[in-house]
Parts: sequence; C-alpha cells; structure tokens
Amino acid sequence: MDPYRLGLIATRAHYFQLVARLGSIRQASKALNVAPSSISRVIKQLEEELDTPLFERVRQRLRLTSAGELLLYHVRESYVDLNRAVTEINDLSGLRRGTVTVAVIESVARGILPDALEEFWQRHPEITVDTKVTSSQEAVNAVSEGSCDLAIAFDVRVPRNARRLASIAVPLGVIVPPDSHLAEREELRPFEISGERIILSDTSLSLAMSVDELFAGSMVEILRRARTNSIGLMIDLAKRGQGSILQTRVGVERETRSGELRFIPLRDPKLQPRRLMLMSRSKGEISEAASAFATSLSQRFEQLKA
Repeated sequence: MDPYRLGLIATRAHYFQLVARLGSIRQASKALNVAPSSISRVIKQLEEELDTPLFERVRQRLRLTSAGELLLYHVRESYVDLNRAVTEINDLSGLRRGTVTVAVIESVARGILPDALEEFWQRHPEITVDTKVTSSQEAVNAVSEGSCDLAIAFDVRVPRNARRLASIAVPLGVIVPPDSHLAEREELRPFEISGERIILSDTSLSLAMSVDELFAGSMVEILRRARTNSIGLMIDLAKRGQGSILQTRVGVERETRSGELRFIPLRDPKLQPRRLMLMSRSKGEISEAASAFATSLSQRFEQLKA
C-alpha cells in the first residue's frame, strides 16, 4: 500500500515530489485532483519555512534548484524506506492479504493485465492490486522511485535500482477491420500502405517514435486520419472502419481473437520489433504478494511469445 495513503508521508512532501517529477503544478493538480492554487500554496509555504526557493521556472516548466534536488533525494529515500517497512509488515501475513501497486501503459491495461488479474485473484482473492495507467517512462520512474512495485513498459532502460523480470520482442503491424482490402494479407511492406488513411499515436506514446523512424526519408505517403494518445480511441475508430492503425498486437488481443480486427505484421529491414518489459523494485524491497503477481504477469509474457 502507498505510504502516502497510509498517512506515513506528509501532504507537503507528497505534493512537492509530484511537482518535481511532472515539472508542472497544473499537471500535478490533474494527477491529484486538487486545485492548482492549493498545490501552489503548499509549495510556497514550504519554501518560506525553509527560507530558500525549491523551484525555478525554465521554459514554462518548473526545474529544481540545488536545495530542491537535495530535498527530493531525501523525500524519495523516505518513500523507499517506508515502502520497505510496509512490505515487511505485509509479508508477516504471507499471501493472505496485502497490496500490490503496478504501473502499466494503456495497451497492457487493455489486454495482458485483465487476464493476469483474473487468474491471480482466483488463487489470491484477498490481495489488492492498485493499478496506474501511464506512459512507459513514468511507469519506470514509479518503480525506480519506490511508488510502485511493478511496471510494464515499452522500449525503456531498466534503472539500476530495479530488476527486469521478463521481456518480449513485439513486431509492429497494421490493424484493419475484416472488410478492409488489406485484411487477407499475411504481411505488408511499408510502401503497400501508401495512400491508406492511418490513425497515428501522438508523441506522448513511445510508439510514435517507431512510426516516425520507419517513414522518415521514405517516399511512402500515408494519409493521417487522426492522431491521439488513446489506444482505446484508435481501436474504436478502426472497428468503425474509419482508418487503419500502426500498432503492436498488445492491447488488441480481444478484438483480434473475436475477429473484429485483423493484425498484419509490417516487414522492413530498418523496422525493429518493440521491446515490452516487466520490471520490479529490487529483490529486497518487493513483497511476497508482488512477487506472486509478477509470476502471473511473466506467464502472460510467455503466452505472447507463443
């Protein structure tokens, strides 16, 4: 369980570390569902009592001062220590109870995660699993900073204070409705989707980088139907025949199994598969409950390989 929700972390410290991570009071207010003025007031009071500025504004973002960096280091250390204490207390009751926190990207939340949770709760019905859907890098940061036990993300580097538990190479492909003229193809080359109406992910998703690299400098011209950071919206639009998606199989498992959509791999020498990774906090900081859920998630990775 999150030490902040247990009341073990002061509100000021929690607000401060979130603003430091997001670089914006407005973004922190959205994450906390708290008015920006309330967060701004807390930060100002903290700076006044410490008699030193903790942030400076650089290009519309808040950047930590030297004093802010020092405070953030100790706040994060407190999180790690308290998380370790909560983990050890949960271990006293074994797998009968406890809380697991996991950060995942949206595509994983649509496919891998529900299947893993259903199987896990059949064996451990009393364990709570708190889930945060976020970007790949923020998922990694959550594990590194100790606010989550587990994370699943695409194309990221595992921090020194985390462990990689499983990984799988996932090819990029074109996702189309069954009545598309491309639906019967076994594979496609990039030039074969020239002129197609494509629903693209925006730059907040790491997928956008893979797509941009694929078409950079090429003569292939695709027609951008829409650009969004929502995998769910992309899939709903494709099901309605409003365009094709450049995406992996992850997050579209339900639709491809039912026949609502068809996944066709893209083949190109410069197109590398995406790497999906499951990672956790270091071995000494993870509870038995989190280890058990990590095993369930690892099994889903093995099924994806098959």
